[in-house]
Amino acid sequence: MALPAYLPSPLINSFHIGPLDVHFYALAYLVGIALAVILTRWRWSAVGGDPELVGEIALWVVPAGIIGGRIYFDITTPMDIPHEWYGPFAVWSGGLGIWGGVLLGGLVGVWRLRRRGVSPALFADAMAPGLLMAQGIGRIGNYFNKELFGRPTSLPWGLEIPYPYRVSGGIPAADLHFATFQPTFLYELIFDFAWAGVLIWLGHRYKIKPPGLFALYVFGYSAYRIFEESLRIDSSVHIFGLRLNMYIASILAVVGAVWFYRTQHRPDRVLVARGPGPAPGPAPGPAEEATEEQARDPEEAAPGPSST
Repeated sequence: MALPAYLPSPLINSFHIGPLDVHFYALAYLVGIALAVILTRWRWSAVGGDPELVGEIALWVVPAGIIGGRIYFDITTPMDIPHEWYGPFAVWSGGLGIWGGVLLGGLVGVWRLRRRGVSPALFADAMAPGLLMAQGIGRIGNYFNKELFGRPTSLPWGLEIPYPYRVSGGIPAADLHFATFQPTFLYELIFDFAWAGVLIWLGHRYKIKPPGLFALYVFGYSAYRIFEESLRIDSSVHIFGLRLNMYIASILAVVGAVWFYRTQHRPDRVLVARGPGPAPGPAPGPAEEATEEQARDPEEAAPGPSST
């Protein structure tokens, strides 16, 4: 049997459970968030933190991230907002800007962690690989929505995009007659999982001061987005001929690199993994705080897995 000459688009983007219409886009993000929480619980326990805190923080950070992601999308891609009264809020149809979600979710997370007496830098490093996994799995939702594709291609893994979606995606009129396009959603999925693995390996292999791994997340993902934005031709605000996200990705790649450099060249700090007072869930162990040395070597911080 001959292999297909392209990746076919899915025939549906949702399914019904009784009166409930379940969108694959939303489902992909829910699965991604669940796996990110599981991985972060494991990593947070390894540095002496209370794993129950991860779920508590997620209850605040996830809604904030969705709101921030949608605000970013509405501001930077107004032409793609559905022409309905609920259009600015229609996250089920696609449209969450990663950077807006990370910014607002991060601010809310820092607020909650400081209220609990926990070091945000330590928590950010535990969370970074899981965040990448959630983003990667979320890109599967883009596949079902037939969005997030790049320029036309004849490669065997080119993604078939039906004509109505080419039009609604806002691609240039000169490219509407092409049928297959670069599957940039797939490229990002592969990168997100690969970079998550790199961060886990780096954290286990080298003495990286928190929040160095999160700074590398910002640098690596933003650097990758420069490549992705060079391929994408869907609707976007352009400034001097370049996509708006190209500028943002370039700035954040520099910010991430400088942030990482500075974190690794400053004096050691005491980083607290458990705040004062009783924490919800299991009682804390004898170690109430994790020093930077513990954060860099999970085996010294608490019993359990040494890497994730």
